[in-house]
Amino acid sequence: APSFGDAHARLLIVGLAPGRTGANRTGRPFTGDYAGDLLYGTLLKFGLARGGYRADPQDGLTLDGVMISNAVRCAPPENKPTPAEIAACRPFLSARIAQLPKLRVLLALGAIAHDSVLRAEGVRPSSAKFAHGAEVSLPSGRVRVSSYHCSRYNTQTNRLTTAMFETVVARAAALANG
Repeated sequence: APSFGDAHARLLIVGLAPGRTGANRTGRPFTGDYAGDLLYGTLLKFGLARGGYRADPQDGLTLDGVMISNAVRCAPPENKPTPAEIAACRPFLSARIAQLPKLRVLLALGAIAHDSVLRAEGVRPSSAKFAHGAEVSLPSGRVRVSSYHCSRYNTQTNRLTTAMFETVVARAAALANG
């Protein structure tokens, strides 16, 4: 699925990969599955999106200062891409980052996105361990903020609560617009 959002984004949200029942089916990142309900609901709450989210790419939803992309471009079996698939997709993430001249913050959803963002920015993942809410200043001058992925599994197990997700999105937005 292609990226979705504002070409002048100051905040890039990087997910794992297109969901089989979500973006792979609908053609828009995080559209059609539970993760999208939480993500787009949070973006609307903080004024980073306009319109209404109805899990349909034709719903008229627009993003303001935000773009959404994925570390991996195809839906991997069991949502577990191989290291080779992740590496093969990294040039697409690097190109997306390069196409956003106003980009200030990258919000990585999950450990794979976290590592992919760091590698795309020329940083060894071992130098900045994944943790929810962790922030790293990148050589480009941008900041990487990490969050647990907003998947149904993470929210059902309470690894990620709505409040936790809203806090990290608010922080990323504040850094992006600061």
